[in-house]
Amino acid sequence: MTLQRRRTTAHTQRPPRHRRQATAVAVMLGASLLLAAPVAASDEGHAHEEAAASTVDPRCTDKERAALRAAGDNFALACQPGRDLTDMGPNSTSLSKDEVASSPNMRLRANIPKQGEFAGTGGDRYNSDLAFQGKYAYAGNYNGFMVYDISEPTTPVPVTQVVCPGPQNDISVWGDILVMSVDSSRNDASCNSTAQSATIESSWEGIRVFDISDPLAPEYVAGVETDCGSHTHTLAPSKDGEDLFVYVSSYFPSASFPDCQPPHDKISVVKIPTDDMASAALAGTPVLFPDGGNPTGNYSRETTGCHDITAYPEKDIAAGACMGDGVLLDISDRANPVVTERVQDRENFAFWHSATFNNTGTKVVFTDELGGGGGATCNPDIGPERGANGIYDIVAGELVFKSYYKISRTQSNTENCVAHNGSLIPVKGKDIMVQAWYQGGVSVYDFTDSANPKEIGWWDRGPVDETKLVLGGSWSAYYYNGYIYSNEIQRGFDVLEINDRRTAPAKGVRMDIFNPQSQPSYNG
Repeated sequence: MTLQRRRTTAHTQRPPRHRRQATAVAVMLGASLLLAAPVAASDEGHAHEEAAASTVDPRCTDKERAALRAAGDNFALACQPGRDLTDMGPNSTSLSKDEVASSPNMRLRANIPKQGEFAGTGGDRYNSDLAFQGKYAYAGNYNGFMVYDISEPTTPVPVTQVVCPGPQNDISVWGDILVMSVDSSRNDASCNSTAQSATIESSWEGIRVFDISDPLAPEYVAGVETDCGSHTHTLAPSKDGEDLFVYVSSYFPSASFPDCQPPHDKISVVKIPTDDMASAALAGTPVLFPDGGNPTGNYSRETTGCHDITAYPEKDIAAGACMGDGVLLDISDRANPVVTERVQDRENFAFWHSATFNNTGTKVVFTDELGGGGGATCNPDIGPERGANGIYDIVAGELVFKSYYKISRTQSNTENCVAHNGSLIPVKGKDIMVQAWYQGGVSVYDFTDSANPKEIGWWDRGPVDETKLVLGGSWSAYYYNGYIYSNEIQRGFDVLEINDRRTAPAKGVRMDIFNPQSQPSYNG
């Protein structure tokens, strides 16, 4: 076929303060990948990562800190409070580089390697989060996003690549709207932007909005600036469907950042009219921690914002993972979420990272991203309670701790491994979750008995590199319409299948849309 390049033009929009908009670069994929000219390939000067580096343990060397700024979800946090991850025992795994192993009930059905502008192992090419709608999977990458046709799940087809730098580029979809998080200080909001220090007042960070009415040709239509950028975001549609509210999570303020001032005890709420997405605008900045949140403890990070919020719109609730605090929120007034319950774990949780409700909304699984996603924490040196999930029952509106869950397989010192993104497997009457553990692979576990969670399936690859820690592994692993989809940071887009009597009922549950941070209810 003839190779073509496609450039889409932004719709008319109301630009954010001090910002200008430019066009998006969209690279169309057919039977062959079509390559576009390079766009803003590097983002090594991320100011929030520099702020994070100032909080790491002093035993981490300057060289280690510099390396960690270019790796992982929370980057320089890989030097844990109180210990240097380079000072560990000779932990190892039986798997060699890229070798695979699994429980008998799980197998890999497909892998699509990173390609085009997303190929390579550099810190500006990491794969990130996933969202699903109809027959399409939308896969974030630090350099933009991919669209895959998954109408035949075991043979996914890449159909679109949109080049739009701005780590992390976590994405969500709703109707014709795609929302992307930009937690990288840029010179403007466009897809042609370049890195610019957060100390410059005109710098931009926040969310980008795309029109995906034609998934094969997404169009960039708006950018909304939010304080401290958008590390992640969560969709909460209004009950009448006329507006899409976006809860923006961000953290690590600094007195030297004009648009990211301390104490930053808040989130940002963006309102997107569903019939006029170009009018997306900031609707408010509700303060969640008027007392300042966790001031830091024996082990926990200080709360200076939230990392991730998971909404359950049907039940008007949300759960927030906010660095040093885990919270429940009432979101019945979508524009004004209110904290109703708050817990801390200063002994074992270093960084409250994300949350998942069970289907009945009576439990929450919080994850602890010990080491910021860049550390080797799945080994006997760290133990079974740090870098794990914390499972809580909700009893009379209060969070009651029940147990920790962590994969038991030892990973090598060259494998970053910690609890990360996952979702429910929709089995009625059971609480079963699939979860990414970076280079620890993908784990499926049953937490119906909150105090005694049990793994029922797993799949794992060997390290990206056997001689040094190269960031890799499954960023997100989610169940959608019968299969598990994983966005692997380095190796690409994976499709896994679990065949087990305990998860078999889920194969009959079908969803038209799935954003894991905006949980749907199922009755399958």
